[in-house]
Amino acid sequence: MPELCVNIDHVATVRQARRTFEPDPALAAIEAEAGGADGITVHLREDRRHIGDADLPRIKAVVRTRLNLEMAATDEMVAIAIGLKPHLAMFVPEKRTEVTTEGGLDVASQVARIREAVKRLQGAGIAVSAFINADPMQIAAAARAGFDYCEIHTGPYAHAHHDFGPSDARTVAEFAKVCNAAVAIEAEGMRANAGHALNTMNVGAIAQISGLRELHIGHAIVSRAIFVGLRTAVAEMKSAM
Repeated sequence: MPELCVNIDHVATVRQARRTFEPDPALAAIEAEAGGADGITVHLREDRRHIGDADLPRIKAVVRTRLNLEMAATDEMVAIAIGLKPHLAMFVPEKRTEVTTEGGLDVASQVARIREAVKRLQGAGIAVSAFINADPMQIAAAARAGFDYCEIHTGPYAHAHHDFGPSDARTVAEFAKVCNAAVAIEAEGMRANAGHALNTMNVGAIAQISGLRELHIGHAIVSRAIFVGLRTAVAEMKSAM
């Protein structure tokens, strides 16, 4: 079974709705680990819409498992990551107008530029991942760019599962893409993770895919935590996996 890394961005989203000091994402990291999280994930966006710069050292100080930092592939973010030294840095695409990440990073169109950013992070002792669609072209490009990991974008599968059900041909086709991507990533000498839009209803099949190392899940866990608390929400997700 893959390990569960809990994304706590949306705890900070609630805080930023009032621009106050609570709920504290550092406390959320503690609670998530108490519920069985194998890692904590945060996304420092360029517009700082939820997690802020001051949150990063506070979260790192309390994390006892490992800290994963999602970020844009920019000089500013690479410098921040080198200063923070998370266990894993993941490049994701960003649009200022998007509500959440809408798709995988287009590595193929910018291999040379991204390769340099990957080298800088690896030179600082940080493993690097690419958040990409389940696309053979992007997987091959990620290998050329030198990534250690690829995280497969599971949004298309999750949305098909919700809209059409687990047995629908469209859901089955999207699931097959994730499976094939995991095989291709390992064949390229990288390690495979997965995430986006996963919840307790759809995660079971994904968690059974051979070769997946980690699942990165946030929104569904934080949503459930409103009703049962973060420790229980994390434990429920691990049970569903």
